[in-house]
Amino acid sequence: MARRYSGAKGKSGSKKPIKKTVPSWNRYSPKEVEMLIIKLHKEGHSPSKIGLHLRDVYGIPDVKTLCKKSITTILKEKRSLDPIPEDLMALIKKLVLIKKHLEENKQDKVALRGLQLTESKIQRLIKYYKRTGRLPKDWKYDINKAKLYI
Repeated sequence: MARRYSGAKGKSGSKKPIKKTVPSWNRYSPKEVEMLIIKLHKEGHSPSKIGLHLRDVYGIPDVKTLCKKSITTILKEKRSLDPIPEDLMALIKKLVLIKKHLEENKQDKVALRGLQLTESKIQRLIKYYKRTGRLPKDWKYDINKAKLYI
């Protein structure tokens, strides 16, 4: 499948194992993994960083096969999930940086195109998260307030 905003085609990249079973060498119970997730979130790690940390430090290959729940589901059950999703926050940060760059370099057309693409990705994500209930229906995105989120 082709990429949305580039001419790139292809499917190369890392893949998860096909076998969806808990490895025999795993020494952590699902309850211990949930406690680790909560502890790492309190330290300020995002859900994706928690997954990387569990993989690299604790040797837990996949939380979903072990606990039967994803990291965000576990955080949601413990009521410690961030109000704005991680991927949306990353796009907002990127947008703020591009806007700052464009204030200094007004003739940069490539950055202007990047700004348009980033805004479109943000709008599409907001629509998805409102539809799935992750964001409230009355949540509004304002470019001027984007700096306050960071």
